[in-house]
Amino acid sequence: QVQLVESGGGLVQAGGSLRLSCAASGRTFSSTFSSYAMGWFRQAPGKEREFVSTIDWSGGNTYYTDSVKGRFTISRDNAKNTVFLQMDSLKPEDTAVYYCAAGPRIIDRAVRAAYWGQGTQVTVSS
Repeated sequence: QVQLVESGGGLVQAGGSLRLSCAASGRTFSSTFSSYAMGWFRQAPGKEREFVSTIDWSGGNTYYTDSVKGRFTISRDNAKNTVFLQMDSLKPEDTAVYYCAAGPRIIDRAVRAAYWGQGTQVTVSS
């Protein structure tokens, strides 16, 4: 069984910070997590799911959508099978359900994800 579990979402005022975590578990990830690229996507009400950030298997290459560059930082701890998204200077337009994804290569599009988490709500008040 494969499981990606996000945590760390919540309600924060504009300008604040949150740190999302995504823990991977299951037979697929128990010994191969470090071979997977990981990504974060978000979906606001009435909108399509959109790419936020992705990181390669080593953590050496990271990519961001333009709207979060300079504010969000993706990282991973392969020893703990966990990927993080540090979100600073949050804006009301960052409000969405944030989803973690895993795949064999950089996940800059939803179709490249092989596995998804259940999502965690992030709400930024103005």
